[in-house]
Amino acid sequence: MNRILFVCHGNICRSAMAEFILKAMVKSRGSEDRFHIESAAVSDEEMGNPIYPPAKRCLERHGVWFDPQKRSRQITRSDYGRFDTIICMDASNLRLIKRFFPEDPDGKVRLMMSYAGKMRDVADPWYTGDFEQTYNDLTEGCAAMLDNN
Repeated sequence: MNRILFVCHGNICRSAMAEFILKAMVKSRGSEDRFHIESAAVSDEEMGNPIYPPAKRCLERHGVWFDPQKRSRQITRSDYGRFDTIICMDASNLRLIKRFFPEDPDGKVRLMMSYAGKMRDVADPWYTGDFEQTYNDLTEGCAAMLDNN
């Protein structure tokens, strides 16, 4: 089983969207039994909060199911052992994750868009308000990751 953890700053927009986008993709490919997918935050600012309403609306527009009970959680040191791949949404997440995993001996921590051959951040809708661009980045990254697995 491939255990994947998506990480962003607050776990209410990008990482939560990525979690449910990837779950939808693996379901459509009939591969649900091969994956365990979660998301978390590097910050504790949004702990316990649901997915941000505009992110929910974007997922709904694209027909992507999400768990309405999903709540933000902060990443923990034990997540390094629990997951095979830890995917950060941006360079800031990569920097901040070092508080939890100072070292990455197994090479588990990656930048999301690197799967699509792009060394850039996933667009952050918290600042841009453009949830469609974020959705497009996430679907591109998730599809490329699945194609390479």
